[in-house]
Amino acid sequence: MSKQKINALEYIRGISMLGVVGIHTGAYSLSNPKVNIHLFALLEIFTRFSVPIFFFVSAFGLFINQDLTARLNYVTFMIRRSRTVLLPYIVWSLLYMAHYTFISRDMSIWTAPLLYEYLLFGLASCQLYFLVILLWFYALMPIWRSMVRRIIEHPLRNLGLILLLQIIFNYYSSYLLKVDIPNYYLSKLLSYRLNYWVLHYLFIFLLGAVCAVKYAVFEQLITRYQRHIKTFFYITLSGMLAFYYYLLYAYHYTPEQAVNTAHQLSPIGVLYTLSATLFLYMLFNQNNIPQIVRNILSNLGKHSYLVYLVHPLIMYYLTNYLTGHNIMMSAPVVIGFFLLTSGLSLTFAIFIQKINKFFPIISLLLTGSLPKPKSGV
Repeated sequence: MSKQKINALEYIRGISMLGVVGIHTGAYSLSNPKVNIHLFALLEIFTRFSVPIFFFVSAFGLFINQDLTARLNYVTFMIRRSRTVLLPYIVWSLLYMAHYTFISRDMSIWTAPLLYEYLLFGLASCQLYFLVILLWFYALMPIWRSMVRRIIEHPLRNLGLILLLQIIFNYYSSYLLKVDIPNYYLSKLLSYRLNYWVLHYLFIFLLGAVCAVKYAVFEQLITRYQRHIKTFFYITLSGMLAFYYYLLYAYHYTPEQAVNTAHQLSPIGVLYTLSATLFLYMLFNQNNIPQIVRNILSNLGKHSYLVYLVHPLIMYYLTNYLTGHNIMMSAPVVIGFFLLTSGLSLTFAIFIQKINKFFPIISLLLTGSLPKPKSGV
């Protein structure tokens, strides 16, 4: 298949990036003891598909032009992916660590074993663990290619089995696995398992790969079963919200405890991720989307990588401003906080793109990309 741009994937990236900003906004809103639980649900429950769906999009992009019968040049593949993910990951980790040291005067994170933990597990900032998991997906690419070749022989049956195994594994990891191990290193490996275990997101990654390899069939199914996809989405979203409110009212969980239980790795969370993925692709794959909406979604998707990387830093200074002026995180302030974070992060991303042609090294370090050469006339 020739290289092609699939607009729906770019739009999904943009929406998911806003979802991640929403999740982190929700975390900051907890500074208000009387947090609005319904707005909190919008920010923290409705958006729970945001991180997993990035793995779907990443796998789709990796496999859409792959010939599974051809030999993978693993070294070339890893060099290219190291530039686009590993380099920005290291740069942003060091930037966040330097920022932490600057504001706290704490040098301990630059010494062993903390330094190794920060870099191995993406601890420098709350969003960086995604890049660690993505790098592990890249490193294990030969395994995924082999699995996809077998899955596409009977895609529905095999994906259904993997989905079931995913739910079981995530349930065990999230609710049953104990970390009471005396060995320091093993304890850390288990404690930070959510930051690097690719198995937590294996199904959604393989789904993206299979949908890419079977792209024509996938498009037909998305078109044919629109009503079923919508129903599936509404049911799973209702399930996520019901789980959240049940924990609040029946077990008197705090909002933070509730979202830490009703998360994307819970059984209903896995199904919600699947339904949201299909629903958003179906929604953005339609031809009747107004052009202005397309332009907004395209712009968000185009700059989603940098927005994802920089927004916690912007949130830190916005929070400092609110605290310094004794402004409580009321519902209107939370909404404004979300919009301002998104807007400033997007402005930063656009600025970096604008100066890219003058200072390409900055873009290379921050995003792993260089300006595309102009095509000849």
